[in-house]
Amino acid sequence: MFVGTQYPQRSDDDYRVLSQLGVTHINGYPPGNPSNWNYDVLSQYREKIENFGLSLDMIALPMGTTPNDGQSPNIMLGISPERDKEIEVCINIIRACEQAGIPAVKYRLFLIGILRTKPHVGRGGSIRSSFYWDEVGPEGGSNEWGDVSEEEYWERITYFLDATVPQANSSKIKLACHPHDPYTPPGYKGVTRVLGTVDGMKRFIKINESPYHGLNFCQGTVSEMLENPAEEIYDIIEWFGKRKKIFNVHFRNIQGKKLAFEETFPDEGVVDMVKCAKLYKDVGYTGMLMPDHSPKISGENQSTVSFAFCYGYIRGILQSINALND
Repeated sequence: MFVGTQYPQRSDDDYRVLSQLGVTHINGYPPGNPSNWNYDVLSQYREKIENFGLSLDMIALPMGTTPNDGQSPNIMLGISPERDKEIEVCINIIRACEQAGIPAVKYRLFLIGILRTKPHVGRGGSIRSSFYWDEVGPEGGSNEWGDVSEEEYWERITYFLDATVPQANSSKIKLACHPHDPYTPPGYKGVTRVLGTVDGMKRFIKINESPYHGLNFCQGTVSEMLENPAEEIYDIIEWFGKRKKIFNVHFRNIQGKKLAFEETFPDEGVVDMVKCAKLYKDVGYTGMLMPDHSPKISGENQSTVSFAFCYGYIRGILQSINALND
């Protein structure tokens, strides 16, 4: 396995820092409008990344967390023919990845965003992103795009997969989907987040089943779905891992459980991260383990320093279980 990152880099110095910290593989964000991501743009970007001693393993399709992000909003709103044009952009990116030698893309099928309540204070005064249902209230209200039934949500997901998975098969490019973050009860804000449960994730990977259709497996998000993540997460890693559906791992930890959690540094949550890393190794996963949603800390370059701690932690674990590839 590799120490990876998806943290957007601000300058060439940031790429140098990644290499200096022992990060070897990244999810990247090519320059310019995604509609213009052709072979030339992606190959030049990959070559730039490689000049810093890094491998470009994945890029993100232009799909936001809400329609207001302006990134392919009609795909999850289910509006045709506009969604067909947005899906065609995604298909063209998949083709360009094949030509440019980029093996995977990540994406999200979100509608109402990444939901959090007020932050909580963690170790040493660090600030944790948190979600407590009792701070939300059960009513939730609606969303500005209208109610979406469970059946409608699945239709929109299936429509996207019916169009993109055949191209992924042809191009041999992995499609890595992030689950819904976090789980919310059915009908919250007029939406049932169907990828917010383990059963929903299992159903998802069986639609257009393919070795190129799988998950951007956010271990933190999956932990947030569980009543007892300290006991339940391991069987879930094993289930998806044995089926070769884990294409990338967000290696993060939480305190708490479903509907009552705080996002922590990886060494201070309820999940045994060494045990998880061993499981990834045992099921034959060979991709990136990367930090995600690291707590906010004091001082300058807060995110960079916070993530740097996580890179070292991941690297140490992989060395300890003889699973680090440089």
